[in-house]
Amino acid sequence: MPDDCHTPANALLSTESATRTPLGPAASRLASQRWWDADAAQYHDAHAEFLGVDSADGEFVWCPEGLHEGDMQFLGDVAGKRVLEVGCGSAPCARWLAGQGAHAVGLDLSRGMLERGVAAMARGGPQVPLVQAGAEALPFTDASFDLACSAFGAVPFVADSAAVMREVARILRPGGRWVFSVNHPLRWIFPDDPGTPGLTATIPYFDRTPYVEVDDTGAAIYVEHHRTIGDRVREIVAAGLVVEDIIEPEWPEMLDREWGQWSPLRGELFPGTAIFITRKP
Repeated sequence: MPDDCHTPANALLSTESATRTPLGPAASRLASQRWWDADAAQYHDAHAEFLGVDSADGEFVWCPEGLHEGDMQFLGDVAGKRVLEVGCGSAPCARWLAGQGAHAVGLDLSRGMLERGVAAMARGGPQVPLVQAGAEALPFTDASFDLACSAFGAVPFVADSAAVMREVARILRPGGRWVFSVNHPLRWIFPDDPGTPGLTATIPYFDRTPYVEVDDTGAAIYVEHHRTIGDRVREIVAAGLVVEDIIEPEWPEMLDREWGQWSPLRGELFPGTAIFITRKP
């Protein structure tokens, strides 16, 4: 069963049990939309400060290990560039990009998450347009963006992640970058626990059956999809993109906070995040 920090969302959606079962794109989209709408307030109670959601200019944090785009420059110089953030949530990353001179647009499936972003922008700072849509069918014309990014926002929750790669490749201009972070595929084999139970491998790495939480009627209300490193690379290449790098952040020595399954205990032993840096030729 999910942890206590999501109790209100679990109660609202009548979360009954967790399982691993096949789930198609339509059911997966509906589950994600229901979950993130219901959990938006609790998610921000737990993570808004770390993500910089309520800071005047937003922030761009790639992962629980704390890598910041201002330091890493994975997207390169964004000034004057059209940038799409896929799965923007409350859009702190898109807002930060706008503050760096980018023409940023945020896209997310969840109205509840987007409304939190609207509330943050109402207090001032950089303003960005927000679009409610799924990542498998981006509502933009071909070659309309110079850059695209996603910080844990969409890819792990999409059943057809190959379609996301194709769509991003379609809307990118030649030479454009697509950078996205996901929970490291290696984490799939361990229980979702930041403590010692999370150090014992229990699930085959090659089992791609999604993790699903269901309500008391058996309907899916939360889903995460697993792909291996090789799967991700093949989806990227099949979309016509080039893999430039795969970043596996090490756990920072002085970072003692936990974020869900991320913890110093686990971070010292194996990676929690994978960041894929790709380019459209």
